[in-house]
Amino acid sequence: MQANELLAELQCHGVRWPAAQNGLSRQGGAGPSDHKALTFGSRTMMVPILNQASQDSPYQAQPSADGSQALIFREGLQVGQVQMPGVPKFYGLSTADGIPYWKIATLHSSDVLATTVLQHCIRFNDRASSCQFCAIGQSLAAGKTIARKRPQQLAQVAKAAVELDGVKHMVMTTGTPQTPDRGAAILCESAAAVTAAVDLPIQAQCEPPDDDRWFQRLKDSGVVSLGMHLEAVTDEVRQRIMPGKAEVPLSRYFEAFSAAVEVFGRGQVSTYILAGLGDSEVAISEMSERLCALGVYPFVVPFVPIDGTPLAHHPKPDSAMMARLYPQIGASLRRHGLHSEQINAGCAKCGACSALKSYE
Repeated sequence: MQANELLAELQCHGVRWPAAQNGLSRQGGAGPSDHKALTFGSRTMMVPILNQASQDSPYQAQPSADGSQALIFREGLQVGQVQMPGVPKFYGLSTADGIPYWKIATLHSSDVLATTVLQHCIRFNDRASSCQFCAIGQSLAAGKTIARKRPQQLAQVAKAAVELDGVKHMVMTTGTPQTPDRGAAILCESAAAVTAAVDLPIQAQCEPPDDDRWFQRLKDSGVVSLGMHLEAVTDEVRQRIMPGKAEVPLSRYFEAFSAAVEVFGRGQVSTYILAGLGDSEVAISEMSERLCALGVYPFVVPFVPIDGTPLAHHPKPDSAMMARLYPQIGASLRRHGLHSEQINAGCAKCGACSALKSYE
């Protein structure tokens, strides 16, 4: 099996992993939840191992005794070998008031620092409006994070992560607060504090704010790239899967994308698209082409059902579908001169939650 094919398969199916050796796995929260970072050669990927959907995966891991590497088997036949990143040094530190650094920001992949500045969303507690895939409240309820990360806390952790672990860029996301800026204001103050303390490129992620002037404010605060995530690309799926977020129409997203590209530049604005929620391949491919033409990087990722959410038992994405989608999106990226390596910071630059990088 080719490396690209194996990566796509593992991200769709997940891997059955011995429970005692989960190590640096992420359960709940925002971002790649229920995943483990696995390194294939020079490429680190986030692969589901903790969710229920991965328990019936045809792939099984056999970790080494020291937990530094593992053999991957499919139906008894070895198909690959992976390495696991070690525990980052900054995880061993705490703030002056006793908060462990890992509750403030976490390591994604091998060299990306990630944080959810506000671990709460106005829609999360109302299932009539919440995104059905979201687990932002789970890690907070489990005591694995804190509700609000203060700017100076983030600056302290970011500086340590760079100095001790060689972190290369940072992702700052947020739950959506009850303010018209939709989180842009707290991202501005957080980014300003971090960039004053350490030279670290930052991607901010939020819903489109009410006022396009926030994009320049974000840039002025030190943000170098921006993510505004569609997740689903058709109105039918948006209304069904994320009814509250769907109140912000696609037309507003495209107005915001255009305005943000004017500020950050082509390729420095991106959006997550979760394949497997119900959008057709054609819809995802056509939306990706439209985004690329605008200068927005469509980061297409296989949807991962997360335990404890309404979509916990939603079917896993079809790996054959992903194998068909990736080349189409790669062609759109090439056609419009977009490449993840040119992005200054963020999820698409990291690329660990998708095999798309291999098709650019």
